[in-house]
Amino acid sequence: MSAVEDRLAELGLKLPQVVPPLAAYQPAVRSGAYVHTSGQLPMVDGALSAVGKVGAEVSPEQAKELAATCALNALAAVKSVIGDLDKIVRVVKVVGFVASAPGFTGQPGVINGASELLGEVLGDKGVHARSAVGVAVLPIDAPVEVEMQVEVAD
Repeated sequence: MSAVEDRLAELGLKLPQVVPPLAAYQPAVRSGAYVHTSGQLPMVDGALSAVGKVGAEVSPEQAKELAATCALNALAAVKSVIGDLDKIVRVVKVVGFVASAPGFTGQPGVINGASELLGEVLGDKGVHARSAVGVAVLPIDAPVEVEMQVEVAD
């Protein structure tokens, strides 16, 4: 097991299986020294953990936890391409989308769930640039979606 996966275990987390694509795309693609993930939903054991809009059916606190699940799924997608998460040099960019109820403006706090998980698991390698975007709706009524770009070494 890699040091990154050991750290996940210390945090009481386990790297999930890669979430199968919902359409015509790959979960992650490597280009040179970078792996780009597709948007990852908060899927657990093949099902969404919650549905609906943040600030209505889903609380901001729950959505923050869902964003962490998205980041964990993104790490699984990265591993599917590079084989060993210890090859991560750094997380370069995280983009988070929050299906937001009208008037909800707490998108940055929600996406902190992903950012904080990456920091806890990867330390300084998990520090990244980020965008947190509110949207009207996400695929299959997911409350949150996270994608990331990771620099890797051979």
